[in-house]
Amino acid sequence: MKMIDEGLDMIAFQIISNVGSAKSLAMEALYAAKRNDFTLAEEKLVESNKYFIEGHKVHASLIQKEAAGDKTELSLLFMHAEDQLMSTETITELVKEMIEIYKRMD
Repeated sequence: MKMIDEGLDMIAFQIISNVGSAKSLAMEALYAAKRNDFTLAEEKLVESNKYFIEGHKVHASLIQKEAAGDKTELSLLFMHAEDQLMSTETITELVKEMIEIYKRMD
């Protein structure tokens, strides 16, 4: 069964929505740290992580289905969702490191 349908599109949108929120919150954390508001920065990172986990759960469910033999035909939209997931993870790790630098400078 090929899964290129509205269901897969909705899954892609769930990933994009969640990790998009996570990325925005990570950047808000960085901006807060830049203003030396490290409490707010930490709150934003915690909130960001919640959204990232939700996006990752959706993605992981597809991986589990594929591992069970239910192949997924990928679309450009789904590839975009995966790209957003990976870039958000990278950006968040870089933001955490930058916040640590801001703390040392303070």
